[in-house]
Amino acid sequence: MVLWIIFPITLSLVSLIGTWTVYGLAFSNNHVCSLSDWGSDNFCKGNQTTECCRVPTISTSGTNSPENSLFTATINAGSFLFLVFCIFHHAHIMEKHACNSMLSKVALVFGVVAAMGAFAAGNCNPGYLALLHYLGAAVSFMCICFYTILLTVLTGKCVLTGYEKVLYPLRIISTIVQTIVTICYTILFAQDEYYYLHVSAVFEWMLSVNLELFELSYAVEFCFFSSYMLSNLLSKREEEKPLMMRMS
Repeated sequence: MVLWIIFPITLSLVSLIGTWTVYGLAFSNNHVCSLSDWGSDNFCKGNQTTECCRVPTISTSGTNSPENSLFTATINAGSFLFLVFCIFHHAHIMEKHACNSMLSKVALVFGVVAAMGAFAAGNCNPGYLALLHYLGAAVSFMCICFYTILLTVLTGKCVLTGYEKVLYPLRIISTIVQTIVTICYTILFAQDEYYYLHVSAVFEWMLSVNLELFELSYAVEFCFFSSYMLSNLLSKREEEKPLMMRMS
């Protein structure tokens, strides 16, 4: 059903428009430095919080009012949509290529944990609950990295659309970018110098945009998705319950 393509498009646009709007509000209120400013003299140092700007990461963009409310709403919406995306994709694999069910289930676990980590990061303001925020963000970034790898492997193994010859190499490139940039971002984020922190912020935005493009590519798969696939997945789970009860 063609209308299902609205879902991955909505997921990508909510994250893209929401995060960049938050950054725009934070920058206009001088809460974060410009992404194009590589040598800011107005960078906040130590406990300084006024008359200065912070490194323009996605998290710091959503730290202060009024943009923090939009940041939380965006992350919550994105997390929920991503969770549903993971379930729908798993339903598609189970319907068309049940032989790869184990790999799809592992991918689903990583996707669910990534959504939960993002939800925790979005609801724990880094200005007040920094440890929980960055822990949730770290879990989310790492699990998303593994999730994209597994989905790319599934693209190579499963013919869902007939366009895999085009989608597979594109997703390989996207997965390689996601993996390399995640590693670089993790290393640079722990530095103290503004230049390296700024580079890490740029990498974080690259991760976000790359993931949104990766998700958008699944509009092709969702053209072949139907509500029957999801109901079939639920009915299979119901059928397994009596079997498990007999075995016990």
